[in-house]
Amino acid sequence: MLLRRYRLLIQHVMFAVMMYGGRFGVNLGPAVPCFACPYVYGCGGYCYLMGLQGYIGFGIGAAHFWGFEGLRALGYFLLFVGLVMLLGKAWCGFVCPFGLISDWLTMLRRRLGIPGAKIAPGTLARLGSVKYALLAFCAAGPVLINLGVLHRDFYIPFCQMFCPGKPILPLFAGEARFLALDFTNWATLVATGCSLTVAGGSLAAMFARPRFFCTFCPMLALIHLLKPLTPLVLRKDPALCHGCGACQRTCAMDVERVCTERESADVQTGDCVNCGDCVAGCSAAGALSLRFAGKTLVSSSAGLALGMGKPRK
Repeated sequence: MLLRRYRLLIQHVMFAVMMYGGRFGVNLGPAVPCFACPYVYGCGGYCYLMGLQGYIGFGIGAAHFWGFEGLRALGYFLLFVGLVMLLGKAWCGFVCPFGLISDWLTMLRRRLGIPGAKIAPGTLARLGSVKYALLAFCAAGPVLINLGVLHRDFYIPFCQMFCPGKPILPLFAGEARFLALDFTNWATLVATGCSLTVAGGSLAAMFARPRFFCTFCPMLALIHLLKPLTPLVLRKDPALCHGCGACQRTCAMDVERVCTERESADVQTGDCVNCGDCVAGCSAAGALSLRFAGKTLVSSSAGLALGMGKPRK
């Protein structure tokens, strides 16, 4: 329980930094590995997916891209990789502003006594593949624009059409203009219509199920692809596991492997957000741990697990 409280405190502090840090001179740049949106006035840094799309889109066929602009794109990529190496998926579990909004909705639903939605493990696994398709779209969309397949007003297509953060996050800075349809042309109308539909559907789904959008998040997919470079990992000692299932019951992402793995120490899956709830929920001392570069940051114990075995539904 204590670990979860610390995480919630860190989440709120980082929400303030990511949403309002720029107003006080704090800026982590455009290579942040979480859903922090540049459409938020005064933000303290923003999502690398926007820069990734921009550099792919503006770089194709541009001779100057191989000069200063190319070096800048490479610099931002290296910054992104460095930030992932620093915190890994903890960016999702501890820092992401949109993740905290999802957690707020879950807490509200529980306070109201409304049961959460259940999804079969097989269906959940299939849905998880969507985030890789969206990541591919982030890379392919700008190419399609340059080829004339997509209208140029889709200039950063994932942000324009599928990111729920664009309409929702600016609301916390008093900006509501992204809640309106843009009738400039058919492309802007389609983009804003898709954006509002995805945002509304995401809010409803996150209310019904913890961290539901994380299942589809292309940023989570991108961070997971860099897993070999990430020193922050979730590890399991199968010999100490009781097989009680408390880790899965407390997992917002409903990850099965942490519970079912009986041979490998590597239980870091593509859907894991490194929130540590499974570690806090495990009653087998030392069975689960979050480690950084081989050093244990926190491990499971009966004391930490007190009151944590109930489902996160």
